[in-house]
Amino acid sequence: MTMGYVHSVESFGTVDGPGIRFIVFLQGCALRCLYCHNADTWDFKKNNHRSAEDVIQEALSYRPFMEASKGGITISGGDPLAQPEFLEALLREAKKHGLHTTLDTSGALRPPNLDAILDHTDLVLLDIKHIDDDMCKKLTGRSNVNTLALAEHLSERGTNMWIRHVLVPEWTLDEGALRRTAAFIQKLDHVEKVEILPYHEMGVYKWEALGLDYPLKGIKPPTTEQVEWAEGILQGTV
Repeated sequence: MTMGYVHSVESFGTVDGPGIRFIVFLQGCALRCLYCHNADTWDFKKNNHRSAEDVIQEALSYRPFMEASKGGITISGGDPLAQPEFLEALLREAKKHGLHTTLDTSGALRPPNLDAILDHTDLVLLDIKHIDDDMCKKLTGRSNVNTLALAEHLSERGTNMWIRHVLVPEWTLDEGALRRTAAFIQKLDHVEKVEILPYHEMGVYKWEALGLDYPLKGIKPPTTEQVEWAEGILQGTV
């Protein structure tokens, strides 16, 4: 029985993959994104210690809703790749019951069992934090090398993916960087969707609750027009 640390679950997710989804948020993340809205997931060993079988059994109680909407289960976080053995066990158990599986990750980590994980993954939601490595390090604390390599690996092995990019004024709201990101995406196969995720301030209270200073104070969310413009660039329409 493979055990792991679960932050929380959401029973009726509608944005992290197709259809209605049971979302499992795992504990642990290697990044320290300046805008993180789930800073309480950073600790690798906190919250509920559960077995993969227990988590999937809970998910199965919502199976009628998932099947009716062509949904499934999404493993998110934190970053699920921070608990690779538990992640593989969750996905394997989900596929054993015929569930559609989605992995939501930044791709910053490359565990030894990556291909075993992907063997049980139908869709990857890949968050490209910044296309420029130096800016990615400043924004997240880590290089983007593994993220971009994962995108290319998914393309080569034929794994469907949605590319996501958080639009942060003064950081990623930059035409040159957006166009370089678009050029990278255009070289990939099996990209089903490209999404802009607008920066928001809803996670500030978590930083404060943890006794941390929020580093992006004063930066406001992008406007609707800015989001549409950036999304057009990434999707190749602008």
